[in-house]
Amino acid sequence: MRAAILREHGGVPELDEFPDPSEGEAVDVVAAGLNPVDRRIATGTFANETHAPPYVAGKEGIGRRADGTLVYFEYSVEPYGAFAERTALEPGSGYPLPEGLDPGLAVCLGVSGLAAWLSLAWRGGLEAGETVLVLGASGVVGQIAVQAAKLLGAARVVAAARDAEALEHTRSLGADAIVQLRAADLTAALRDAAGGPGYDLVLDPLWGAPAAAAVEAMKPFGRLVTMGQSAGAEATFKSATVRGKPVSILGYTNYTAGEERKADAYAQLARHAAAGEIRVGLEHIGLGDVPGAWRREGSSHRKVIVDP
Repeated sequence: MRAAILREHGGVPELDEFPDPSEGEAVDVVAAGLNPVDRRIATGTFANETHAPPYVAGKEGIGRRADGTLVYFEYSVEPYGAFAERTALEPGSGYPLPEGLDPGLAVCLGVSGLAAWLSLAWRGGLEAGETVLVLGASGVVGQIAVQAAKLLGAARVVAAARDAEALEHTRSLGADAIVQLRAADLTAALRDAAGGPGYDLVLDPLWGAPAAAAVEAMKPFGRLVTMGQSAGAEATFKSATVRGKPVSILGYTNYTAGEERKADAYAQLARHAAAGEIRVGLEHIGLGDVPGAWRREGSSHRKVIVDP
């Protein structure tokens, strides 16, 4: 079968023939997602997940079982992965797709969708009527988070990002207000956009200076959930702000969410997406395009979907 194979840590997957699966449950790959975490795993130094080369790259995808049903999978049996015509799953693993859900959109609900939904609903404890700030809202996680916050009952959702055009698009996803992260006084801009005393909950895939500004714009007893560091590995907070409000800073990663919680969250996301309540920009590529997509610093505003 054709597959994108990573032959050494730190390398780039190359298209070649790879043996068909002989262990586990073999499924045909219908669609796969290319994520930043795939590149981190490929370094061989990512603490949460490593694979011994050579292996088929790609963490997540949609597979078609022998009975014709579709299933989302996050893990394959070694040394298989999602960027191939077929992969092998642990028998009984994966999350079923509801009828009518587009496989490309279904991929978005995995790594990206779970990060958005569980950061808000589980770690952030979002309650109906609250005000939510989504940093990095132009990215795939951010796009889903804007929509998820509304679906979970937020009364006001503010989207913040650098790209003006992509940020404007978040209005069509449900954002009540937008803030450019390039604002001269970001804290003041965030406070103004809150439309009240501040934010109950902040979803933060950026860290760095945007996180520090967001903390200043939060309500007393507000919660900031950090699940990335795109704007920097360190952030500096004023002790008086954290103590005096006080605010909570909470961490999130899919790796610690637990399988049962992720399965339930995926089912909720999938129902909303099948009903047309979650939309994400998609960029479809073929298996032969994986090496180029892996190398390039492309737009983060669309999810890259590999169609084997």
